Amino acid sequence: MNTIKLIAVLSFVVFSTNILAYGSGSSSKKACVKPDLSRFIPPHLSVVEPDSEFSFVASPSTNPKMIEVSMKKQVVPINIEKTSGGYSVTGKLPATLEGAYVRVNIKATGTNNCPENDGWLLKIEK
Repeated sequence: MNTIKLIAVLSFVVFSTNILAYGSGSSSKKACVKPDLSRFIPPHLSVVEPDSEFSFVASPSTNPKMIEVSMKKQVVPINIEKTSGGYSVTGKLPATLEGAYVRVNIKATGTNNCPENDGWLLKIEK
């Protein structure tokens, strides 16, 4: 009798652990799709003058109202145009920045609220 109980308990333990191994993972959660930022102009480490234009492209998954560009903690005004490949973003380097390396910092949020930070480095000379 004890052998039968032991076999029953062992088989219950084996089957219950197999069932629990599948978990209760929810497939209703959406993956975080970050915006893709590319085609930085002028290219990384270029030497440019103050008040020069810059541009980049943001993917279609970007929320255009949530794109912000800053340099040396200054928010830079930008223009955003919808294109077939996403959004074309243009702006001008601040005239007050010169004689230094400046990182063009981009903060963007996707349509599903996933944040992305990117940018590139430019040398500003007069």
